[in-house]
Amino acid sequence: MPASTAAKARTRNRRPAGAPSPWGMFFRGFLKRPVMVGAVAPSSRFVINKMLAPVDWENTKLFVEYGPGVGTFTRPILDRLAPDAKLIVIDTNPDFIRYLKQSIPDPRLIAVQGSAADVKQIVADHGFEHADYIASGLPFSTLPPGVGDAIAKATREIIRKGGAFLVYQYNPRVKNFLTPHWSHIDHAMEWINIPPAQLWWAWND
Repeated sequence: MPASTAAKARTRNRRPAGAPSPWGMFFRGFLKRPVMVGAVAPSSRFVINKMLAPVDWENTKLFVEYGPGVGTFTRPILDRLAPDAKLIVIDTNPDFIRYLKQSIPDPRLIAVQGSAADVKQIVADHGFEHADYIASGLPFSTLPPGVGDAIAKATREIIRKGGAFLVYQYNPRVKNFLTPHWSHIDHAMEWINIPPAQLWWAWND
C-alpha cells in the first residue's frame, strides 16, 4: 500500500480518545437495541466484497447506507467511492451516528440520525435528486409493522434508473419486502459469515 494511501486509511479509521473498539461499540448497540441491529457480529469482508462488487463506482455520485452501525460497510464504500461523490448514512441510533462522525473524518461522509423511511427528504435536504445505490443491513422482518414496506417504497422511488438496492440479511423473508417494488432481483449467499448472509440486489431497470 502506498504511504499516502496508508496514511489516509489510518486517519479514516482512527478511534476517538476513550471510545470503545468497533466490536465493542457494535456489541453495545446490539445489547441496547437488538431488534434494530439484528446481528451479534459485524459482516465479514466476504459479505462486503460480494455485496459491493456489482456497483458501477465510476457513475456513482451519491451512495446511501441504512443502518451503518459502526461503519463495517461505510469504510469499504468510502474506499471505493470517487473523490467528488458523497455517502449519506442513516441510523436511528444516536450513539452510532456520533461514533461515525468522530471516527471517520472524511468530507464525503454525511451521517444523519433519522429513519430510512425518510430517505427521499434526507437526500433532497443534501442537494440531490436521487441516489445511485442504497445499501441496507436493516432487519426488515423485525421492524415495526408498516416500516419495512415504507422503507422499500421510498427506496424504490429515490434510486435512479440503472441503480440498485443492495440488501444483506439473515432472514430470506426480506424478499417479501422487495418483490412488490422490484421485478429484477438477484440473490446470492455468503457462507463465510456469522451467521451466513443472504444477499439481494434489487435493480431499478
